[in-house]
Parts: sequence; structure tokens; C-alpha cells
Amino acid sequence: MKNLLLALCLITAININAQTTAIPDANFEQALIDLGYDTGFIDGIVLTNNIDTVTNLNVFNKNIGDLTGIEDFTALTVLDCSYNQLTSLDLTQNTALSCLECRSNQLTSLVVTQNTALTQLLCLDNQLTSLDVTQNTALTLLYCNDSQLTCLNVKNGNNLNCNYFESSNNPNLTCIEVDDITYSTTNWTNIDAQTSFSTNCGNPCSIATGVEEINLTNLSLYPNPTTGSITIDLGETKSNLNLSLTNALGQVVLTKNYTSTNQSILI
Repeated sequence: MKNLLLALCLITAININAQTTAIPDANFEQALIDLGYDTGFIDGIVLTNNIDTVTNLNVFNKNIGDLTGIEDFTALTVLDCSYNQLTSLDLTQNTALSCLECRSNQLTSLVVTQNTALTQLLCLDNQLTSLDVTQNTALTLLYCNDSQLTCLNVKNGNNLNCNYFESSNNPNLTCIEVDDITYSTTNWTNIDAQTSFSTNCGNPCSIATGVEEINLTNLSLYPNPTTGSITIDLGETKSNLNLSLTNALGQVVLTKNYTSTNQSILI
């Protein structure tokens, strides 16, 4: 009986410790196998306790198109995923990250809003149109050149300590939002001729939600545009209302139907 109980305890312990992380990209998993963080054949998963203590990960030039699973590398401080096929990268769960190299991918989305320990960001040679590093208050190096940026917000309160900055070869970037215009103009010279610095570019990197002005008697919307909540005052609408809200890119972000009412709605 004691042997049976011991066996059951061992099985339970193994099951508890055998948590897995999904790795849907076969090339990413192969890279982890090559690095010794996974074993056997490619099966779309890796043991979580094999990766959650990894501090330095180099998956440079591995033809990876999806880094799903990176969120469980919770101790990661250095990541180099350059020269792959990534189109989006969300590192908000990797809060210990201090150095990120993701150059020469096809990134159109890079989210580092929770990475307050990040000191070095090299995201050059991508397809990014917008980059917001306002939450990266430890940043000392930023290379975001050779991209498609139209919006760059570097106003993070730490510009005086950012000694390496380059945003050249972004032909559509006209304004960079910064802490101090004089400091940036003097020290950050690797920018395009059409680009200048401002403490308020008037086009924050978060996409503003807006609607065309409506001058109906019973209907008003405010504030417009906005990056936060919007109030829709329906007045005394006599008929059903079909509401479609779009962002600045023309993408539909909300669709709702309302019956005749006289309420105000906060969304």
C-alpha cells in the first residue's frame, strides 16, 4: 500500500511539473531544440520549466515567422530574433527584458509598453509605421532607422540618458516627440532632413479613435478624436440606431445597435 501511495505521489508530482508552452512555429521550436531547451521531434510544445529561467535567447536568422511562446520566457533579459520573418512581436510579458534586437524582420507591430527595464532597442529594417517607447524609461539606445515610420514617440523622461539614437531612412517621418527639443536637436543628429523634434507632435502613436462630425439635432459625440473613452449622447432618438466606429486607419473598432432611447453611452 505504501508503495502504491508513493507511486501515486510521484505521478502527481510529474504531472504538476510537466506544464507545457505552445510553440506553433516549427522553426522556432527547432531553434529551441538546437539550443537544448527542447528535445526529440517537433511537436508544437516545450516544457515550460525548460524555458522560464532562460535569460539570454539568440534565435538569429532561423526563418521564424511566429514567436508565440516567448511570453513564457519570463526571466529573459536579452533577446536577439533578428533576420527572421516576424510580422508582429509582443513582449509585454517579458518584463525583465533589457536588450532587444529584432532588426531585419517584416514587423508591422512591436509592443514593448510593459518593458520598463529595456535599455537597448534595435528594431531597424522593418515595416513599422508606429513606435511608442514612452514607457521604456531606462532606454539608452534606440535604432529604428530604415523603416516606414510615420509616428515615433520617445517622450519617456529619460532622453538625456539616451546616448545612441538613429531614425534615418524613414521617409514619411516628419516629427519625433521628445522630452527636450534642444537636447535632441543637438545630440540626436541621425535623422532625416524632413524630420524635426517636438514635445507635442499632435499625432500620438496610439491610434486616435475618431468619427466624422455629426450635426444631427439629437446626436452628439465627444471628445472627437480621442485615444480613450468616447461619449455618445443619443438625445431623444426616435428610431433604431446602427453605430459603426472606425479608427484613423479606417478600421472598424466597434459596431453596436441601439433602439430608440434618450441615453448617453460611454465606450
